[in-house]
Amino acid sequence: MQIYWTKINQIIDETPEVKTYMLDTPEGFTWEEGSHTHFAFEGFNAGEKPNRSLIRHMSISTLPHEQSIGITTRIKEQCSEFKSILRNLGIGDEVAIFKTHSNVPLKRENKNVYLLSAGVGLATFRPLVLDYFDRVDHVNQIHSLNVDSSKDYLFPSIFKTTADKNFTAQFVDNRKTYYEEVEKLTSDENGLFYIVGSDEFLQETIKLLRANGVQPEQIMLDKHEQQLATFLSEEVTN
Repeated sequence: MQIYWTKINQIIDETPEVKTYMLDTPEGFTWEEGSHTHFAFEGFNAGEKPNRSLIRHMSISTLPHEQSIGITTRIKEQCSEFKSILRNLGIGDEVAIFKTHSNVPLKRENKNVYLLSAGVGLATFRPLVLDYFDRVDHVNQIHSLNVDSSKDYLFPSIFKTTADKNFTAQFVDNRKTYYEEVEKLTSDENGLFYIVGSDEFLQETIKLLRANGVQPEQIMLDKHEQQLATFLSEEVTN
């Protein structure tokens, strides 16, 4: 396993609770849209076993041509040890990234793509949308639906309805409205549904999709293959 040590070069305040940490791109480090990485602090590998409290699985919210690795996360006033350490880091501080992989690249199968997310989960989809804007080939259209009770919606300059690109951005501030809107989208029998959020959010959304006839192969999750099977094998109950 190769561990890349790199430095923070910029910290962007996206909303009052959400920050993006921009990291220098180490030589030889590559990634694609929909990638996640293991993001860790100094000392995480100092002992015989990795200190898991100093490691988090994070989505990369940028594309390589942006020349920085973006890590976007919510940091609340009351937060974990990991987030507390992160909050106190500044430009020039070192962090580690390793085990980078994409479970949710943009599929170009001449279908409609639906991006379903909760809160900061939208960061996973930012590079997919930018990749689509760069090259719209073999994607009929993209519809993004994000639920965020804070109402501080992320990346408004990107997630805005753009008719000439066949891109629709929809934001709601409560789960009830979110589920109602998801149910409407299931009328597309051939659509591809990408989902990012907490495990509970994934389970509830998958249950709704499956109950409305969406097949497991139409559902994309940012999960390893073994985890994917667990989420998608649950019985459908009406």
